[in-house]
Amino acid sequence: MESILEAITSGDASPADFAALAVPESYRAVTLHKDEEQMFAGLDSRDKDPRKSLHLDDVPVPELGPGEALVAVMASAVNYNTVWSSIYEPVSTFSFLERYGKLSPESARHNLPYHVLGSDLAGVVLRTGPGVHAWKPGDEVVAHCLSVELESSDGHNDTMMDPEQRIWGFETNFGGLAELALVKSNQLMPKPAHLTWEEAASPGLVNSTAYRQLVSRNGAGMKQGDNVLIWGASGGLGSYATQYALAGGATPICVVGSEAKADICRAMGAEAIIDRSAEGFKFWKDENTQDPREWKRLGGRIRELTGGEDVDIVFEHPGRETFGASVYVTRKGGTIVTCASTSGYMHQYDNRYLWMSLKRIVGSHFANYREAWEANRLIAKGKIHPTLSKTYRLEETGQAALDVHHNSHQGKVGVLCLSPAEGLGVRDEELRAKHLPAINRFKGE
Repeated sequence: MESILEAITSGDASPADFAALAVPESYRAVTLHKDEEQMFAGLDSRDKDPRKSLHLDDVPVPELGPGEALVAVMASAVNYNTVWSSIYEPVSTFSFLERYGKLSPESARHNLPYHVLGSDLAGVVLRTGPGVHAWKPGDEVVAHCLSVELESSDGHNDTMMDPEQRIWGFETNFGGLAELALVKSNQLMPKPAHLTWEEAASPGLVNSTAYRQLVSRNGAGMKQGDNVLIWGASGGLGSYATQYALAGGATPICVVGSEAKADICRAMGAEAIIDRSAEGFKFWKDENTQDPREWKRLGGRIRELTGGEDVDIVFEHPGRETFGASVYVTRKGGTIVTCASTSGYMHQYDNRYLWMSLKRIVGSHFANYREAWEANRLIAKGKIHPTLSKTYRLEETGQAALDVHHNSHQGKVGVLCLSPAEGLGVRDEELRAKHLPAINRFKGE
């Protein structure tokens, strides 16, 4: 690994130099162990501690297959799917690996007694498999997390519709929270040159998800002038939705849980902000009963902030806790676009407010390659900025996952993999200087 890192940090190694580097037999990776699937049995979700389930192991380097690339990972990041994996909810991810392993001899490599997690990376291509022509050793890349087979016609209009669509590092093995990662070549995109490794790694999953969910015609199709209610507007996903609303001429109504998070939204340029904690919104009377009076109060508060208008779009990802309110406050003919369900998957809402007001619920899941490419292009051009707030070392990934699990973070939490320190990997200092305050916004610098 030392020679690989030396080549990357030198800045002048050629593709031939990278191709000549020896690939080690093993690498360090953050893993789950299959024999620990029941370790949290009987505990409430919040009491499940990722620091106990996530391990840093030396694992064998996987065999490189057709259409694949082996990437030296300089940095990665933690997403909610890493948290779900680490607490074995809603199911153990080993069930995904077992199912994928039955698909083909190549996919059988993924069905192992350990699972290398991680759905983000920034790094350098080391090797490419047969059939890969667009990428070469030495290319500085980021990876999006859509893994597809594309042997069915269903996926050829929108690759998210491929019956064998999976999320890399969650439903597949060999993810990005490691020193090396195995990806399909059509997951690769150019690393934004003005960002550090850890900054470049952090947007991947959430930025692409927000783009499809809010901007794409496959999602809400946001337009200029729309009012957009954004739950968790300073969080890993919501912070990108807030930026897209502002950049696209819409008005974000940012829902946050503290004054510090409200300040982050103001720093991004948002003006309409609802602090749920300060204003005491509680949408459930008890575990089984929602409170429509709180939905109505939220709707009134939104109209105060918008000059009497309801929201055209609700950017939904908390799920169970907020979904009833989301359906209620959306304007007649408006759209609730939903993914993730971080507070629970079993949504409840009053269907009268949906059907009689001609509203739409749109399900959105990650993004296809084109959407991910467009989202990354906006990062590279300095139109949308990373929301990295804190960076951990690879051996501290359990603590990073705990931060996300308990929502004690803002924006995204990064993880250094091969990179020995923060701040490395910038190639375009001029563009960086132009956008430095926005790049550092979530870091408190």
